[in-house]
Amino acid sequence: MSRGTVLVIGGGIGGLSTAIALRQVGYTVEVVERSPDLHSSVYGVGIIQPINALRALDAIGCADACMSVGYPATAWGAMYDVGGSFVRDMPGARIPGSDLPPLNGLTRPALHAILTARANEVGAVIRYSTEFADLGADDAGVDVSFADGSSGRYDVVVGADGVRSAVRRHVLAEELQPVYIGQSAFRINIPREPEIDRIILQEGPEGMAGFVPIGPDLAYLFYNAQMDRPGRMSDEETLELLREHLAPFGGLTGRVRDTYLDGSSQVVLRPEEALISPAPWHAGRVVLIGDAVHAITPHLGQGAAQAIEDGVVLAEVMASHEDLESAFVAYTERRYERCKLIVETSLAIGEWEMGRLSEFDNVTATNHVLATMALPL
Repeated sequence: MSRGTVLVIGGGIGGLSTAIALRQVGYTVEVVERSPDLHSSVYGVGIIQPINALRALDAIGCADACMSVGYPATAWGAMYDVGGSFVRDMPGARIPGSDLPPLNGLTRPALHAILTARANEVGAVIRYSTEFADLGADDAGVDVSFADGSSGRYDVVVGADGVRSAVRRHVLAEELQPVYIGQSAFRINIPREPEIDRIILQEGPEGMAGFVPIGPDLAYLFYNAQMDRPGRMSDEETLELLREHLAPFGGLTGRVRDTYLDGSSQVVLRPEEALISPAPWHAGRVVLIGDAVHAITPHLGQGAAQAIEDGVVLAEVMASHEDLESAFVAYTERRYERCKLIVETSLAIGEWEMGRLSEFDNVTATNHVLATMALPL
């Protein structure tokens, strides 16, 4: 017998993870995604899965599949200077009693396919090309109307519709929008060089370059650049701008620049934005997860991890509390400080990379966050 009906608005990483977790504890779950298929909502190159992300993925039956197609690393990372000389190791964190690695990397399409397959396996219904238009909640349920003229009534609605969430206005008392931090991230897939067996960071004079393994033979290069919010550029212009930023680098970054950044390169450039919503993260029977309440810059690789954790915790509290109000209060209490730490530390790392926090120790800050994330949810 079903515990109740839940509509998840948004079929990204957080939405699918939440759908799986809720199905596992007995809810009937429907996911609506405005994109036409599972591939069209996926952009970017690869994704970092820290150990806490793997723990949450394990809880929804997806960790092994992710590691089987990704690159489970034996350490978190290492830091090098602009010329390529070694500076510091960053071993990462371990969870007592667990054999999960400190890090797994994989492509975003692979992760999305794994989550979609698992959601289908546990019986969640996914409706593509479906966009919600409006909702109205009362004490007994939530009426939802969709852009195609259809409608439905649900016991709970989960807003997993991203950093520009349309559900958010139904929950928060004030309008909230993400803030551009003054940095944008270049990313490009490359063949995995042998030394890219963990996150490799190389500090430049004006930005941070790095590498993440995302498969046995695949990695991605990233570069966090201080710049005005990027406008529309051609592929050629984006590639040339990245090459200019990487010009000072020697070592691995210089070698990759000269070997792989050519006219066939597909470079992704995305602005880095941040947001942390005040509590509560729910209003009545409508609750928010993921980027809708805590948009995180990529400096710690925790954006997707926190969205997956949201889904796991939300399902736990909804299954263990007698009423939804107390469940949602418990959800926010368990998630708020953890997500706030990630948002604020990621912002501080970005400020340090842009030369605004000269005394900041990014390695110590990263190690502190990794150790904190390894603590129980």
